[in-house]
Amino acid sequence: MDYKFDPTVRYGKTHEWARVEGDEVVVGISDYAQDALSDVVYVELPEVGTTVKQGEPCAVVESVKAAEDVYSPVTGEVVAVNEALADTPELVNEDPYGKAWFFRVKMADPSELDNLMDAEAYKAYLESEAH
Repeated sequence: MDYKFDPTVRYGKTHEWARVEGDEVVVGISDYAQDALSDVVYVELPEVGTTVKQGEPCAVVESVKAAEDVYSPVTGEVVAVNEALADTPELVNEDPYGKAWFFRVKMADPSELDNLMDAEAYKAYLESEAH
């Protein structure tokens, strides 16, 4: 299957994406991840004010197939969460790079973005994982 890749975001190996907006990062899961999960039925988000660390789980996404942790792509403080996902978790399947953002983090260390992949590197990573 052909997955959508957003060239404006950075990707983690655990399939989260991070879009930099000033000193904050908007976080969601990739098109590949939502497709692998299939129909998303519930999203558990971190609380605003929570400190998250790069690579540590901070949210959960549940589908008809499985429940998976969502890992923070950066360290910092959660400054907003997408309340719309509580009532409409299917947005994750419909618009993973747009309306289905999960949370915003005020970055503690912007250099952590160097640990993430651009769209081309993420695409190559998925292809290498498939073989």
